[in-house]
Amino acid sequence: MIRRFLPCFCLLLIFLSLPLRAQAFFPAPPAVAATSWVLAEFPSGQILTAEKPDEQNAPASLTKLMTAYLAFSALRQNTLKLDSPVKVSEKAWRTGGSRMFIKEGDSVPVRDLLMGMIVQSGNDASVALAEAISGSEENFAQLMNREAARLGMKNTNFVNATGLPDPAHVSTADDLVLLAVALIRDFPEEYARYYSQKEFRYNNISQPNRNSLLWLKDAGVDGMKTGFTKTAGYCLIASAKRGERRLVSVLLGADSERTRASESLKLLNWGYQFFEAQRLYAGGQNVSSFRVWKGNKSMVNVGFPHDFIIAVPKGNDKLEAKLISLQPLMAPVKKGQEVGTLTLSLAGQPYGEFPVQALEDIAPGGWFSRIIDSIRLWFSS
Repeated sequence: MIRRFLPCFCLLLIFLSLPLRAQAFFPAPPAVAATSWVLAEFPSGQILTAEKPDEQNAPASLTKLMTAYLAFSALRQNTLKLDSPVKVSEKAWRTGGSRMFIKEGDSVPVRDLLMGMIVQSGNDASVALAEAISGSEENFAQLMNREAARLGMKNTNFVNATGLPDPAHVSTADDLVLLAVALIRDFPEEYARYYSQKEFRYNNISQPNRNSLLWLKDAGVDGMKTGFTKTAGYCLIASAKRGERRLVSVLLGADSERTRASESLKLLNWGYQFFEAQRLYAGGQNVSSFRVWKGNKSMVNVGFPHDFIIAVPKGNDKLEAKLISLQPLMAPVKKGQEVGTLTLSLAGQPYGEFPVQALEDIAPGGWFSRIIDSIRLWFSS
């Protein structure tokens, strides 16, 4: 299952044979006590099982994943520094719900605000970070929505940096797993540093991480975020790494803290028990070449920026792949641009569609070659 399919004017199909082993077996998904959920393979974002993945719900404090994503981006761009003091505004101080107990007028380092937001789920810390990055929480919400659109979160609208209730503040399990996968993929060091922390002490107040799965030694869980409001119910995004595999689960609308933990663990265990990972392509590997029109080169190498890993049911038979090129593909083409789709089938059944990217830049060609290609396109239409 995939969340995006590239529209094509004309399709160039390339068939690839990817033999695996044994006879195909599709495991039945588990029964999960929640409103909606998704279980995904990392880093591809492949959906292993889902229930109502596109149904909009209140995301509660799961919202803070986007706040953290933008804070990590600001740190990488040097517009924010871990040691930078942030003066706490009255609005941040007065923000209700879960708090890290910062005080109006105090100067709090960014590193403490990150710990307060991620470990303690502090709404006050979230607002302080939003104001430090964008000047106001309202401006920050616009930045959140712009980043959500870039990540492909099509059914999400952010109104605030905290997840406090607002009828217009909505997301889906499918969108949230996109965000979770992007955060771990794009900021692996920050993820490892913050999301596995079990406790944080600030202002002489110690608060535990509300993700109780962190305390289970054999589960492999090292993040990510809990959430709760009366509207949203009990929510949890969990990520676990066992061996070389990582899974990410999103669970929305459970009826208790215990249920959100046990049902999330059920999803993770199911994914590890019934699936195994296969690396189909290495990151940067030239999978194929697509025709480019009106460029300084007639072909562009295509593939995946990271290792392409797919989960298949244990005891599978044969995975078949089909590359579909977006045509006509016109220069200029930028490295990282989506230029086609990899369609997979297993035992004759559809098994997923994944975007394929250009591995190089293709500049516009000279005026003569552009005219020639225009004539060729006209006759081929």
